[in-house]
Amino acid sequence: MPTAVQVRQTGGPEVLEVAEVETGEPGPRELLVDVAAAGVNYIDTYQRAGIYPIPLPHTLGLEGAGQIAAVGSDVNGFAPGDRVAWQGVPGSYAQRALVPADSAVRVPDGVSDQLAAALPLQGITAHYLVASTYPVQEGETILVHAAAGGVGLLLIQLAKARGARVIGTVSTAAKEALAREAGADEVIRYDQVDFAEATRKLTGGEGVHVVYDGVGKSTVDGSLASLRKRGLLALFGASSGPVPPIDPQRLNKAGSVYLTRPTSGDYVQTREELEWRIGELFAAVADGSLQVRIGATYPLADARQAHEDLQARKTTGKVLLIP
Repeated sequence: MPTAVQVRQTGGPEVLEVAEVETGEPGPRELLVDVAAAGVNYIDTYQRAGIYPIPLPHTLGLEGAGQIAAVGSDVNGFAPGDRVAWQGVPGSYAQRALVPADSAVRVPDGVSDQLAAALPLQGITAHYLVASTYPVQEGETILVHAAAGGVGLLLIQLAKARGARVIGTVSTAAKEALAREAGADEVIRYDQVDFAEATRKLTGGEGVHVVYDGVGKSTVDGSLASLRKRGLLALFGASSGPVPPIDPQRLNKAGSVYLTRPTSGDYVQTREELEWRIGELFAAVADGSLQVRIGATYPLADARQAHEDLQARKTTGKVLLIP
C-alpha cells in the first residue's frame, strides 16, 4: 500500500505523520499518478497549522509531478506512461495521487520530473503577478521581498525579461548572492537597514511601481511606504504571519496606492489560462532562459524536517519531497 504524509490534528511540524493510505482507482475524469516529486509550499504549513482549515485526516501537498499509472474512463488526451505536473490538487505528499485531468499538464521533453514539480505553484504565482496582477512594463522599478525564495527568484527573472529594474530584499549574504545571480539590480539586506528607506533612496525618493510581498505581517508597513504614488502592493503570501486589517485611509495617505491579495486559483480560471501560464514557464525552462533553483530535497518520510527548515528560512529556491 502506498504511503503519504497526513495531518490528523493541526499544529506544528510534529503533527505530520507518514502513513499507509488506500489511493483507490481513478474516477471518470481523474488520473492515477506515481508521484516522482512533490512541491513544499508555505500554504502547506498554513493548512497543517489550522490557519487555513482543512478536513481531517488530510494528506498534505498541492503540487507535484510524476508518471500516469491509470486514467479514468472519460479522460481524453492523457495515457498511462505520460509525465504530468499539477498544482492546486490536495494529497500530493504521497507515493500515489489522484489528479483531476483538468488540473494536469503534460511535462515536455527536456524538463525533468523534479523541475516539473518545482515549477507549477510558485511558477504560476510568479507568472500571474508580473503578467496580470501588475503587468510589469519596460523601465519600471519593482520591489521583491524574499528575493532568494522560490517565488522571489522566479519573479526577478520574469520581471527582468520584461525590462524592469528589480530591487530585492534578503537577510543573508548567501541569499544576496543568489538574488544578484538571478538578475536583481539592487539587493537590500533588511536585517541591516530599513528596507523602505533604502528603497526610497534607490528610487530618488519616488518609490517603486509595485511591491510583490509574500512575507506579510513583518513587511506590509514597509511595503506600503516603499510605493510611489498610485503604486500597487500585491500581497500574495504571509510567511511571517497574517496581516492585520488595514484601514483604507492608509492607502490614501500613502499616495492613492492600491492593495490586492491575489491567489492562484483566480488566475487559472480556464484551461486555456492554465496552459498559457505553464506553457510559457516550461518553454523558458527548456530553452534555458528561466532557471529554477531546487534548494533542497527530502525523502517523503522527512516532511517534518522540510517544514521546519522552510519556516526557519533555512531554505532557498524550491523545496521538494521525493517519495
